Amino acid sequence: MRSRIVDSGLPSFNAPFTACAKRSCLSSSISRPASRRVSSSSSSVSASAPEPPKRRLWLRLTMLTATAAGVGAYVRWLQDSGKSTLNPFSFTKYYLVSKEPVSSTCSIFVFKPANADGNCELYEKAWRAGVWSVMFKQPQLQIARDYTPLPPTSSMTSQEDGSLHFLIRRDPHGEVSRYLHALDLWTAVEMRGPQVECEIPSTIRDVLFIAGGTGIAPALQAGHTLLSRTDGSRKPRIHILWASRRREDCLGGVSDTKATVKPKSWFSGFIRSAEADPALGGSQDKNTSSSFIVRELEALKSQYPDQITVDYFVDEEGTSIGKQTISDVIQSTYASSPSSDSKLIMVSGPDGFIGYMAGPKVWAQGMELQGPLQGVIKELDLKDWAVWKL
Repeated sequence: MRSRIVDSGLPSFNAPFTACAKRSCLSSSISRPASRRVSSSSSSVSASAPEPPKRRLWLRLTMLTATAAGVGAYVRWLQDSGKSTLNPFSFTKYYLVSKEPVSSTCSIFVFKPANADGNCELYEKAWRAGVWSVMFKQPQLQIARDYTPLPPTSSMTSQEDGSLHFLIRRDPHGEVSRYLHALDLWTAVEMRGPQVECEIPSTIRDVLFIAGGTGIAPALQAGHTLLSRTDGSRKPRIHILWASRRREDCLGGVSDTKATVKPKSWFSGFIRSAEADPALGGSQDKNTSSSFIVRELEALKSQYPDQITVDYFVDEEGTSIGKQTISDVIQSTYASSPSSDSKLIMVSGPDGFIGYMAGPKVWAQGMELQGPLQGVIKELDLKDWAVWKL
């Protein structure tokens, strides 16, 4: 997701395929009072007589003043409504209550509103819909960036107080990222949302999520939304392929599918055996020095056994997600999926990662659109799968 100049408009949504329905933005308009014609009769000459010019001018000024007052009252109402409750119309103040480093570059941030009233219900609707984000504003430069909240789990502090958790990487070139990482505790920040990035339809039963870096946050959201729909007749599944730059980002993570991960060269494979390397599906203890996100993924596995699988890929260990990896997962995990309207591939991560996997998103008419399908996924020619870039 790119940084953007802060504007006062509403979030826009777009959907290039039928699986993820286009969400309409709320809109408001103030109607002008309908003018009335004065009826005349033969017994009343004064009713049909034209009004003096000064009186007509006075009426026009009165109507303009009333309309302006109405617009001003409406804007003030929008601003007041966003003082304590997150909303897509205006920025709301949240306070940084916790910042915990989870690697040399990433931290878990916890932001809490001044008042929890209305926020929890708003979050719950967004969690049920699919993948969503909120916009943080950098006040000095007046730019903003979208970040994805982490779903509530048993390992997190309670979200009944309206707090939201975020995994945020410190990017030396990211203005908003650097601003957030420099904040002191209890500093007020401004947020706006929620914005649903992809609404996951109820027909979706199988999701393959390809995540790069902090793109794992939307993957956790997708897993939370999809798996929470489990009932006696339906058990949806999600397989996550997560690529990280360093092992510290996914420390303790053990791949569920050995065949999907291969060393970059025969020499690296010779010095690291599959039994010792967790990226190769080895036997490392998952509970020993596991990273925060790995613990979250394991919590989902415990809650929904046999419905979520994860494979880890680490650049510094010479492993990466390729065409064969995706093909193997689809053939081994989703071969029995019956129809195309129940299968969805989601891609999230840095722009370069998304472009390599599925082609870049494009900007048109002031909106970020999905753009044509390209990259590795297009080369696989997966006709039965819908694709969404986050």
